[in-house]
Amino acid sequence: MPSIDVVIQLSTDECLRHYRGEAQNVYATSVDGRRVLFPARALRRILRRDGVNGVFRLTFTEDGRFESIIALPMRSG
Repeated sequence: MPSIDVVIQLSTDECLRHYRGEAQNVYATSVDGRRVLFPARALRRILRRDGVNGVFRLTFTEDGRFESIIALPMRSG
């Protein structure tokens, strides 16, 4: 299944806008510079007290529909 790694940096307030349904989609930048659009509902799975910050792997179905999101470990060095 296709996947892409993206950097997401959203404050708590920005996440609340998505959570309340004020924004339906999230734009993020992949680690290789591509712009990626995915459903805001996905943030509910990764939301923390300080918002959403880090690198995440998005997976999609073969026909391009969002399927899952997971946090990737931070690399040191």
